[in-house]
Amino acid sequence: MLCCICKEKEATVHLTQIANDKVQKVDLCEECAKQKGVNDPAGFSLADLLLGLGAAQEMDSAAGATVKCPKCGFTQADFKKSGRLGCAACYTTFAEGLEGLLKTMHKGTRHAGKVPRALRQNRDLADRLKLLQKALDKAIKEEDFEMAATLRDEIKQTNVKLEHLPAI
Repeated sequence: MLCCICKEKEATVHLTQIANDKVQKVDLCEECAKQKGVNDPAGFSLADLLLGLGAAQEMDSAAGATVKCPKCGFTQADFKKSGRLGCAACYTTFAEGLEGLLKTMHKGTRHAGKVPRALRQNRDLADRLKLLQKALDKAIKEEDFEMAATLRDEIKQTNVKLEHLPAI
């Protein structure tokens, strides 16, 4: 099996990453492994290996290899070495190159967070109740009593569901 980078020498270092039920394999020769810092834990390039071998080079070309954060002085070389940014201002400074890297790592470039299921259901039902109440008020104002009766019944059903959710 040939090295994924130089495509000339026999691969002797084999890395496997499993993310979201997808297996990603990288095969490297000794020389390319040393260049990527795979044999040296201190020089291990997380940006290269976790984001895909060429992802850090994409960042270099996207924002220019000499860009420094004005707040902390962090450079792209520092990012490639550690796989982390220096401060909050780095996200703005390196935004152009980071966007592509984040898209390869995550579903999007905006953090959505995680919410426990019970809390999410509770919040969704509470939001639904607010919308139904607004619609009910509008129906009453417009004297659409059939719609108002339907909305009233739906509000009752939603309240019952809300009461039966586990306590948060």
